[in-house]
Amino acid sequence: MKSILDYETVSLIDEDDAIEIIDQTLLPGKIELIRLHTAKEIWDAIYLLQVRGAPAIGVTAGFGIYLLMKHSKADTFEKFMEEFSEKSDYLNSSRPTAVNLSWALKRMKEHVNKEYADYTDEISSCDSEEGKSFEKIREVLVKKMREESEKIKAEDIDVCRRIGENGLTLIKDGFGILTHCNAGQLATCKYGTATAPMYLAHERGMNIKVYCDETRPLLQGARLTAFELQSAGIDTTLLCDNMSASLMKTGAVNAIFVGCDRVAANGDAANKIGTSVVATVAKRYNVPFYVCAPTSTIDINTPTGDAINIEQRKPEEVTEMWYKERMAPEGVKVYNPAFDVTDNELITGIVTEYGVLHAPYDEAIRKVFR
Repeated sequence: MKSILDYETVSLIDEDDAIEIIDQTLLPGKIELIRLHTAKEIWDAIYLLQVRGAPAIGVTAGFGIYLLMKHSKADTFEKFMEEFSEKSDYLNSSRPTAVNLSWALKRMKEHVNKEYADYTDEISSCDSEEGKSFEKIREVLVKKMREESEKIKAEDIDVCRRIGENGLTLIKDGFGILTHCNAGQLATCKYGTATAPMYLAHERGMNIKVYCDETRPLLQGARLTAFELQSAGIDTTLLCDNMSASLMKTGAVNAIFVGCDRVAANGDAANKIGTSVVATVAKRYNVPFYVCAPTSTIDINTPTGDAINIEQRKPEEVTEMWYKERMAPEGVKVYNPAFDVTDNELITGIVTEYGVLHAPYDEAIRKVFR
């Protein structure tokens, strides 16, 4: 019988002009694969969290812009890129905080520009008019877009594995590990970021216990992280968000691993709301707090966490979602940011595919990007 880990989080179904995803809003009660064909369907899937997690959103964006340009009828490169920018801007508006979304779209745009320059240079001395027609050029560009989108996915799997290997050096046999939200396989294409060290530890026979914060208000820890870790056979315990301090005080937690949606150039990290609370309590009880981040999630153009745009979500997620009946009075005001920013001084290390970064983070990040 298949477990959730046997399904691909994001797949390109090219023959159907579709992206296939697990509808994560239905988990853990139902595993359902859905296909996205239109720009609106892709936008909605990202906004409504049917596909979520910064790396998985980036992969979806790469596949999405390829599919939306696949049947373009533009007859000049300028028109092709105008269409590209329009569709890219639309997809990019779905989630403002996760940098992988804009990163993937920017990468695809730069790739198209490079391939166009390379191809036109190559055929400039050719006598064939067919090679010089934009119809032929457009065909080549679309083919190269598909290759690049597939490359983004392959790199995500490789990067998560490397993050897992680097994070594994921070774990000892018998560790209790706390995590918040879902930075697991469901947030990426395989392994996850924060969960990658846990999966590798389990594969290698280490005895670990993982504690999953429920993660209000959308319950990603309860519905997703606990579900996938338990499916993998890892000793998993679920707790409400406001219980983490009590748990840490007992000494049960030896390390904390979380993912992130954007890391600023100074090491401040935006992650699911509630993460900064966990980091603050960890500091009080001297528990190491690690942020697991592929370098695609590090935004060197954002100087500090104060400059990160925090998405505000609908009040209904707090007042009535998941409840049989509304659980708050009608008309009450609701504060519902999707993310918060953990100050770099609370972070013990940032685990990347290139190693574990330590403070001062601005210097460590510059070194990685060099």
